[in-house]
Amino acid sequence: MSELNLTTAPAHVRHGSNIGQPLTRRDGVLKVKGQATYAADNHPPGMLFAVIAASSIARGRVTSLDVAAAKRHPGVVEVMTSSNKPPLAIDPEIKTNPFVFRMESLQNDEVRYANQPIAVVIAHSLEAATEGAALLAPRYEALPPRVGLDAGEVFVPPAVGVGNPTVNEHGDVEAGLASAAKRIDATYETPPQYHNAMEPHAIVVAWDGDRLSIDMPTQGLVLSRARIAELFGLPHENIHIRSPFLGGGFGSKGLMGGPPVLGIMAAKLVGKPVKLVLRREQMYGPVGHRAPTRQRLRLGADGEGQLTAIEHHARTVSSTYDDFYEPAADASHTLYASPAIRTTHDAVRVDTGTPLFMRAPGEATGSLALESAIDEVAWACGMDPLAFRLKNYAEVEPITGRPFSSKALRACYEQGATRFGWAKRKLAPREMRDQDGHLVGWGMGTATFPALMFQAEARAAIRRDGSGIMEIGAHDMGQGAWTAFAQIAADGLGLDIDSVEFRSGHSGLPDAGIAGGSAHTATAGAAIHNAGAAVIARLADLATKDERSPLFGAGNAGVIARDGKLFRRDDESRGESYADILSRAGLAEVEARGTGAPNPTAQADYAMHAHGAVFAEVKVDPELGQVRVTRMVGAFAAGRIVNPQLVKSQLFGGMIWGVSFALHEEAITDRRTGRIMNANLGEYHIPVNADVPSLDVLTVEEHDPHVNALGIKGVGEIGITGSAGAVANAVWHATGVRVRRFPIRIEELLI
Repeated sequence: MSELNLTTAPAHVRHGSNIGQPLTRRDGVLKVKGQATYAADNHPPGMLFAVIAASSIARGRVTSLDVAAAKRHPGVVEVMTSSNKPPLAIDPEIKTNPFVFRMESLQNDEVRYANQPIAVVIAHSLEAATEGAALLAPRYEALPPRVGLDAGEVFVPPAVGVGNPTVNEHGDVEAGLASAAKRIDATYETPPQYHNAMEPHAIVVAWDGDRLSIDMPTQGLVLSRARIAELFGLPHENIHIRSPFLGGGFGSKGLMGGPPVLGIMAAKLVGKPVKLVLRREQMYGPVGHRAPTRQRLRLGADGEGQLTAIEHHARTVSSTYDDFYEPAADASHTLYASPAIRTTHDAVRVDTGTPLFMRAPGEATGSLALESAIDEVAWACGMDPLAFRLKNYAEVEPITGRPFSSKALRACYEQGATRFGWAKRKLAPREMRDQDGHLVGWGMGTATFPALMFQAEARAAIRRDGSGIMEIGAHDMGQGAWTAFAQIAADGLGLDIDSVEFRSGHSGLPDAGIAGGSAHTATAGAAIHNAGAAVIARLADLATKDERSPLFGAGNAGVIARDGKLFRRDDESRGESYADILSRAGLAEVEARGTGAPNPTAQADYAMHAHGAVFAEVKVDPELGQVRVTRMVGAFAAGRIVNPQLVKSQLFGGMIWGVSFALHEEAITDRRTGRIMNANLGEYHIPVNADVPSLDVLTVEEHDPHVNALGIKGVGEIGITGSAGAVANAVWHATGVRVRRFPIRIEELLI
């Protein structure tokens, strides 16, 4: 499939604004019928299969590979190793910009982490390639692996996240703690978590001279193309990437990693199209993950329950060969008013693949610790957790003093608490039981995520028949983005949604930026909106300068677009259709482009965040310590909602991940070998249907005139940031046991 072209879905809204309507997903029918083409579904003529042979040690070097044995397999075509790989135009160890990370491309025999690719076997079938990889029988010179938060020398990184300061502070934290009537000093640990999207990383690639045709899942079409171009020394226009559907991304498909590059190299080596798909266990290493953290929080409050100081220190890990540091402590910058706040980070290097972006990087880990600590200090003050949060409600961003561009968190607290029935909560733990004798606990957490924007461009056109086209190289990771974009496009063009041909999903279209940071709808949506406005302006210019038009002399400012027509703003009885305007002008179509970008003035003047409140109920077997989350209510304010049905789905997903964070998810590393022991979906625990509680989501009305022209904030990540803390706090309320190491285990609750 060369692109996504969605024009056949039935209409749901014929009049008025398309934005705000709960339209069903326009790609849903294709997916239900199995007609949605994912990267690995493509099979160009003559295609071969490539399989990665991965290291079974975490540190050392490969001393031998039995390449001859592998090549004797009747189905094996070639084995690519460090000795025969095609050369790259630049060293993959060179970091050319902040969004480039070092990767493995068989540059030498060094092993830097378990599951690192050490060879690629190319064969006529997947089975032959897999068997060939097993025949390589690698031998190693192994060194003791460095594993965990205590593995090596502690250092302070130059930055965390993407260029965030390692230290942030205002006020005198030590004085605030010294003056506090109540203080807590607690340390929380979160585990490593690994990407497990339904669709693993994959690439189907074909060379045609110095041109590349690629099918791969990516959250950044143009960003991926740029990285491939510099690695292989190709002009950007010689690379065409198709990515119409992604089976989940969550950050792992945002930046080019080693495996797809190896697929491109393999195709170059054999001179035929090649498909390379990671096995599930190979996802644990070369494609990024969420690093573990150890977070110490010191909080002080006065006799009235007002915070006097917040100190949040986070330790995390990065790989031995690159730098990405989970900005966990930054979660304490924005939520609670305090005259003194200090956040700091340090790190150790371990033998692991480089940690990278994973849904709500920093906010997910940091908010779990912060929300647990807030509950602890509320209990120390003898206050209800919600009352304590309201007492310390931040009217301006605490760390900077900037006003919020909008903030409806009070409404989130109120509406969520009412729906949940929070007023019936008993203050003390272990005071609530159900009819079966299970301990019942109610907990809450505050959600927040920054309202980000990147750069994007879109192209719009109106055709002589009155229909519209919108083109943008956008990404849909399964969240329904293309449905939301089609709604924005229809609004921007003043057309019914069925009259707009929406084209997306390949790198030949205008750059939509990266689908990450919960910024895709705001960024690409702004470009789509502005492209629509620009093409309407061109159409209006044609009409208002044409003496034969009833709009002659109106001027652009006096014209509005609706239902495929232009009307005089001061007299809507005077108007004409797009088709008539173009027909009289003798034009097949009129087109224009629009961009989306952050407003630097607004970003300097305002703190921009989405907010929410999550309430959770758990039931705990008092004899077995087994925990079940039985219901959750989330209330979220995220600016203008383009499609409430899709937004609720995203928020549900975030809340479920919060349950996973609190109770299930953890990669367990063998300290002797550095290998992950549960690198599969059988033992790497994530919630199944039986673990998912009754979920209820409220979207709270919020208007933000500053965040962008459409008033849109992201919703993809905010759902995690209150949910994990809400579950953890509910477990404490049920049992009276404060667990500070996650996920919460049964053995820690048996008292």
